[in-house]
Amino acid sequence: MARVRRIKVVVFTGMPGSGKSEAVRLALERGLQVLRMGDAVWDEVRRQGLPLEAGQVGRVANEMRTSHGADIWARRTLESVDREADVVIIDGIRSRAELDAFEGELGADLYLVLIDCPDDLRMERVTSRGRDDDTMSPEAFRARDERELSWGLGEVLASADAVIPNTGTVEQLRTRVTELLEGLRD
Repeated sequence: MARVRRIKVVVFTGMPGSGKSEAVRLALERGLQVLRMGDAVWDEVRRQGLPLEAGQVGRVANEMRTSHGADIWARRTLESVDREADVVIIDGIRSRAELDAFEGELGADLYLVLIDCPDDLRMERVTSRGRDDDTMSPEAFRARDERELSWGLGEVLASADAVIPNTGTVEQLRTRVTELLEGLRD
């Protein structure tokens, strides 16, 4: 009987500004397929003719979850998975429903990695990185955290298979993520 081909799926999760983008950048540098769930949201925001602003992105993400199911962004992201890849990196799971959609479609070889960073350091990073969908005030930062936690992100964070602390330098984070990615070869 032929062996069923399994894709290793690594899901980077964490609060906004925790360092997921740096982890994703490392995966891209290694030639791995990376699917950023936020890209599906951004595509929808653009399709609706709206600006890529934090409030608009959050509103569209929330409305689509309400009208099309809590796993809408996972289902849209799954359409882009390269079924021939050995490893696929997913960035941006926000709820148990999204995690369940990936596990149901891609199987048990899913590894959930939390990039963990204190709130004050995340806020500093978010306000300095200059992404169009970033919040720029402490109030907006807290509101974004509350919105994402309301989608079930806290449950996802609590179910992580591994935690990579990100309280030091970018190089320290890169070293930790590199070690994780190297371990995928086993």
